[in-house]
Amino acid sequence: MKKVKSKKKVKKIVKKGQAHIQATYNNTIVTITDPQGNVLAWSSAGINGFKGPKKATPYAAGIIVRNVAEKVKDFNMSEVDVFVKGVGAGREASIRALHGNGLTVNSIQDQTPIPHNGCRPKKTRRV
Repeated sequence: MKKVKSKKKVKKIVKKGQAHIQATYNNTIVTITDPQGNVLAWSSAGINGFKGPKKATPYAAGIIVRNVAEKVKDFNMSEVDVFVKGVGAGREASIRALHGNGLTVNSIQDQTPIPHNGCRPKKTRRV
């Protein structure tokens, strides 16, 4: 029987990354990636114990970002570019929390999808 040596996992050091914030009316999800877009850490309100309408509050967004910032400390990350999507209450709170947890915010980009004509309306009701 052969002994198989397992390879040691090499820790990545990523100084600059991206923070993707999805803030909807029902939830807030924060994902931290490296510059290529590979996910390093993520968190949401449900993971942190918030239920129901409390998930979309600014307070929950701050807790989410603190959780993600702890996970990212292993990668020695210090700078992030922020990409925000959605119109929820956790938008500004999560950006402020990123800065408050020791990450330098270089740029903020809004990627909220905007309909340029929208869906086709329902046909009119005939009585």
